[in-house]
This record gives sequence, structure tokens and C-alpha cells, in this order.
Amino acid sequence: MNYDYDVIVIGGGPAGLTAALYSLRADKTVLVIEKGGFGGQITHSPKIENYPGFEQISGNELADKMVEQVLAQGAEVEIAEATVIERADGGFAVHTDDGVHTGKTVVIATGARHRQLGVDGENELVGEGISYCAVCDGAFYKGKHVAVVGGGNSALQEAVLLSEGCSRVSVIQNLAFLTGEERLAAKLRARDNVDFTFNTVVCGFESEYGQLKAVKLKNTGTGEETALYLDAVFVAIGLVPENEAFADTVGLDGYGYIESDERCLTKTPGVFCAGDCRTKNVRQIATAVADGASAGLAACRYIDNM
Repeated sequence: MNYDYDVIVIGGGPAGLTAALYSLRADKTVLVIEKGGFGGQITHSPKIENYPGFEQISGNELADKMVEQVLAQGAEVEIAEATVIERADGGFAVHTDDGVHTGKTVVIATGARHRQLGVDGENELVGEGISYCAVCDGAFYKGKHVAVVGGGNSALQEAVLLSEGCSRVSVIQNLAFLTGEERLAAKLRARDNVDFTFNTVVCGFESEYGQLKAVKLKNTGTGEETALYLDAVFVAIGLVPENEAFADTVGLDGYGYIESDERCLTKTPGVFCAGDCRTKNVRQIATAVADGASAGLAACRYIDNM
């Protein structure tokens, strides 16, 4: 069978683009399918200071550099949403909402998006006072007042990290109790610069000159609304992987992530995964790029052994 491409990469974030780069440099033909904008979650970060080689760079600029690099190496790109992966004469057919492409191998790098609050004005203030990653953006608010929305392990870990540099950290939880580990909760309760607000949800935002100024809060029991004036809010209410379309091809865990380790293999030979879409402990740009390199090289080895 004559395949359209050697490698089809689904997802145009750091993991997918790195997988494409390594495949291209091994003289493979590559198609990158991206349903939205290239760069993934990094495009929400106005400043990145934890990626090697750059003292500071915006997420959009880093994404542009990655895309330019794979295009210069000969990659083809398509803006479409991949909906199904099927076996096809020893290779695979990737169906999108705009057509079908065949490849010898597939790398799934669809990432995971941060669960949003769904409150009006949230999208406009991302990067302007609203963040979803304390590791990425916490250092920008050293000595300032921030809030963390959420009460699970992720939220408590974010709050612990932020409390080490921020003057005040307000934890906002929609329940009457924290759902994260007690050891994390105890650590926060012991810190003088951390306070808790329970039975409360974010119902709006106030901004000035395009910058977050306050969060509007609503008590779920009394209905009372108040405003909390601060410098930033970190939303930590979970991640949403986008792997449902490929559940028949790859194994998913109970949270919807692809079951795989650093080898980036899936249960289907010839289909690989990379980045935030797979089971892993650390989801950062550097780990996504590492996955991309592993998946791209694994795909090339698979092709060479066909």
C-alpha cells in the first residue's frame, strides 16, 4: 500500500511538534494535524522562564519558533480535528472532519486542557491575572496577593508553592472541606499567609486596563456575593485529556489519559503517544518535548523494522 505519510502526528503542541521534528530529521514524511492553534497550552503563558535556552520567552513566540522549525524541515500541516484511527493494510487511516489520511505510524499528542471555571471574562484574562499553572507563572507574583481556586491535591500543591513567595494566598473551595491530602492541608494551615474560604464559587471578575483586579465570589449556602481584590488567581480544578476519540486504539486510565510510560508506547503497535495526554507525574513543556523525542524516534524505529 502507498501511504500518504510515514508519520501522522495528531496535535500541534510541544510534544507533537518535537515528534514531527525528530521524524523529519530521520528522513520520514510527516503530517501534523492540529484542530486549533499550534502551541497548545503554552500559548496561554505570556512569559516562560523555565524552558532551557531562553531566559524569558512568550508562549506564542516559542510556539511560532517550533512550528517554523518543523515547516523548514518539510512537515505538512492541516487544521482539522482527528476523529478516528483505523488500521489500514499494515498502517493506519486517520479520519478527520476534513478527510482521511493514511500513515505507517501515528503519534497521538493531543495534550490535556485545564478545566476552566466557565465564568464570563475568564478567557479574556488568561495571562492577564488568570493562570492555570503556579510552576509556570507563580514567580511573577512574588510578594503579592493571589488566590487558588480548588481544594484537591493539585490546588493544594499550587497553594503550597505560591505561599513560599506570595504575601498572601487565599484558597477558594466550593465545598465545606478540602478534598486533597491531609498532609498538604496541614502544611497550608500552618502558614500565616494562607487563608481559606469554603462553600464559595467564583461568579465573575473585575478588571482594569485589561488586567485582573478582583474576583467576585458567591457563597453557595447564603447566596451572598463579595469581591476579593488581588493580583492573580490560579485555577486548579483539574485537567481534561482529549483522548476519547482514540479509546478503541489506545488504553485509557480511569481519568482518560493514555496508559503509557516514557517509552511512549500504546497497546497498539505503530501508535505512539507523547505529552500531557499520557499518564505521567509532571506536565511541563520540557517533559512534553522529551516525550516528543521518544515518540518520534520510536515511530522511526517501527517504520525501519516494517
